[in-house]
Amino acid sequence: MISLVSAIIVLGILIFVHELGHFIFAKIFKVGVEKFSLGFGPKVFGKKIGETEYLLSAFPLGGYVKMVGEAGEEDLSEEDRSRSFLAKPPLQRMMIVFAGPLFNLVFAYLAFISIFMMGVPFTTSKIGEVVKDMPAARAGLKANDIVVAVNGQPVSKWGDLSKSIIESGGKPLDLKVKRNGETFAIRVVPQVSSQKNLLGDTVTSPIIGIAASGDFVVERFGPVESVVRGSEQTWNVVKLTIVALGKIASRAIPLDTIGGPIMIAKMAGQQAQEGVANFMAFMALLSINLGVLNLLPIPVLDGGHLVFYAWELLFRKPVGMKTRELAQQVGLVLLIGLMVLAFYNDIVRYVVGQG
Repeated sequence: MISLVSAIIVLGILIFVHELGHFIFAKIFKVGVEKFSLGFGPKVFGKKIGETEYLLSAFPLGGYVKMVGEAGEEDLSEEDRSRSFLAKPPLQRMMIVFAGPLFNLVFAYLAFISIFMMGVPFTTSKIGEVVKDMPAARAGLKANDIVVAVNGQPVSKWGDLSKSIIESGGKPLDLKVKRNGETFAIRVVPQVSSQKNLLGDTVTSPIIGIAASGDFVVERFGPVESVVRGSEQTWNVVKLTIVALGKIASRAIPLDTIGGPIMIAKMAGQQAQEGVANFMAFMALLSINLGVLNLLPIPVLDGGHLVFYAWELLFRKPVGMKTRELAQQVGLVLLIGLMVLAFYNDIVRYVVGQG
């Protein structure tokens, strides 16, 4: 139940944010908006305010903003033609379309800033496990030891400790370790190991054979530093998302790693139980994924529409109707195929895998 409620909250907020971007920019450029819907399919609930009907629809995996004249201008009155989406210059149409993904990215950016201001949990440099026959074990490190310095530089977070090991290049490390209230020095010589990272790349780096204890501290940041860190985090996740998409396309990352609604629900429930910061971080990550995916130049996605309007802007004439219809059909097939793959992976992972 927690997973279901969490997923509804996450998807509801992200879909609303995305469609709100389209809606606001349509209003800015004086385009009439007939419908604003969370979800697709049959109407569950609707209320008309002004010219716009606000809907909650049956299938919550998306949403839409229906604008005046979006499907054509043949049956429009003279008054409606002036408020028609297609009557607006290509650049304005591009901005209306781009606003959806943009709002997802801005939402993630603001979420990351808020997380840093509320407080970010950092794993401490306390060792939880020492791997047998690895450099740390041979040097005498034990579980529950706390590494307080590496080569004379103080450390308190696991990330800083890991970074020091990686940047050593395999050279000996002089660790200052605290054990049972006593502090002493230990020299560890890392061994170089090759392994695959999350993106499927083989990475060679020094390791010493230790794992974190899981203890953490919460660190809060001021407004200015939160903005800086939020900017860095947002950009890093955007870059990671783009790289991951490229790896999936080249099959460096297996297609069975793609997840659908069940995976989102499971992860949303887990992060909700971990606390507000984790839940917000998950929502920000998903929002960036949604924004970047929608910018892919695939017809039926925002990126596909942007390609059509960019063509019109450059060549002073719209893409031919037959070409657009064919492209839309191809894009729809690709999108449906991706959705089927995601559902299939979810079933194999969470239904068959448990059977």
